[in-house]
Amino acid sequence: MIALTIENLVKKFGDTVALDGISFRIEPGEIFFLLGPSGCGKTTLLRNIAGFYIPESGRILFGQEDVTRLPPHKRNTGMMFQSYALWPHMTVAKNVAFGLEERKVSAAEIKKRVGEALESVQMSAYADRKIAQLSGGQQQRVALARALVIRPRCLLLDEPLSNLDARLRLEMRTEIRRVCKESGLTAIYVTHDQKEALSISDRMAILEGGKIAQIGTPEQVYRRPRSKVVADFIGETNFIPGKIRSAAAGRAVVDAGTLGVFEGVVGDPNWLPKPGEEAEMSIRPECWTLHETNPDKNSVCGRVGDAVYLGEIAQYRFSTAGGPLKIFELNPRLSARSSDRDLFAAAQAEDVVVVRR
Repeated sequence: MIALTIENLVKKFGDTVALDGISFRIEPGEIFFLLGPSGCGKTTLLRNIAGFYIPESGRILFGQEDVTRLPPHKRNTGMMFQSYALWPHMTVAKNVAFGLEERKVSAAEIKKRVGEALESVQMSAYADRKIAQLSGGQQQRVALARALVIRPRCLLLDEPLSNLDARLRLEMRTEIRRVCKESGLTAIYVTHDQKEALSISDRMAILEGGKIAQIGTPEQVYRRPRSKVVADFIGETNFIPGKIRSAAAGRAVVDAGTLGVFEGVVGDPNWLPKPGEEAEMSIRPECWTLHETNPDKNSVCGRVGDAVYLGEIAQYRFSTAGGPLKIFELNPRLSARSSDRDLFAAAQAEDVVVVRR
């Protein structure tokens, strides 16, 4: 296990700044995700770590070693791509052994390490099969075994599950986390899939315009987004505009006009809102609860409009004087949600996150 340190990394393509002074540290054995909208710099950052791109300035450290200008083959990283990049004319075992053969490892050692790698991804029984005889999920396991067999210092994953169907994606999420943790690997994973990031990562970085918008655990990023961009990118949310009435000790009271007055927590600990300053409140759909009488605090009056029943959850369009809200109700009883009478939707102060507009 090694730590990865990125120091003031800058990467340009012509006049376009793809990475703008990025710095962070990934701890040994940590599964670290890079997320963000298209063009934010996440794949560029991964390719700099892999050695496919050389930055204009800054450093990349594997442990104490500066690898910023080392070619990819000297960094000893394992890589999983969006496409499996497997050799169709070779068997599973031969595909896994390829990297070791290129490194001139002895035949006996290759056999031993290929066996161990296939066992770790539960593919030992398929060693002699051709790639075309495997399902998509099995091919992805082979690609993971090939990345592991060289015993990399870190594992780099570039949207590795994007070509799988929904069921296999769920299965492979669990497998990738299990294998990384059992192998003690430091892993850097690029994805646009929020559920993937929330379910696998130890920590994640949200990138915006070549800069880091926020780093934190899945719970920290989801429950305490520091900006509107982060709140909007991770999960679903309701944005309610308003003006700061008062703020102190990480809390704020916001006047939302026709929707009322709300108390919440300030998302960015470095921001002290000032009275009269415009702000937004981010309230996740599942954080609302519906009441027949007014709870008097952090509540808004409205009526249930369109409802989508999904079994364990119902999604409501809740019409209010200030516009519609999205509300999710667990274990719903739709028969009790008449659209012809007023209800009150309320949220706890801990679930109201105040961010800059």
